[in-house]
Amino acid sequence: MRYLTTFNRRLEALRQKQSLSISDLARMIDVDDSRVRSWEQPDSKQRCVPNVEELMDLCFATGTSLDSLLDLEDGDDAGQMELPGLTFSEGNDLSRVLETLEREVRRLQPSEEEVELLRRFRNATPESRRMILQLLGDGAQSTKE
Repeated sequence: MRYLTTFNRRLEALRQKQSLSISDLARMIDVDDSRVRSWEQPDSKQRCVPNVEELMDLCFATGTSLDSLLDLEDGDDAGQMELPGLTFSEGNDLSRVLETLEREVRRLQPSEEEVELLRRFRNATPESRRMILQLLGDGAQSTKE
């Protein structure tokens, strides 16, 4: 996620500049302290990123622009933010772009049934996994014919 590479450092600097503790900020945007801590984690493997709603709440609650939290000014396309399948520039309505982004995120999230299938697949023996993959491969072949 190119636009959130330095988000953790920018958020921490913002908090310090406004003399806010993690708890203060968490209360301001109605999330758990642990959520804010996870955004500021220095280790990228342990770091989480806010969802779109949380990011917008951060901006409104702290009076901060979105581009100051995200890595936008470093790119060649200043004034324009590209997200998968979306382009946003200053002339566009941000709410429409965010609605489209939310729809895309919901579309890509697995259903409960898909999550259960994946869980069962992961718990299966290697032999069963091979058989499942073979069946899926054979099914893909028959639909092509």
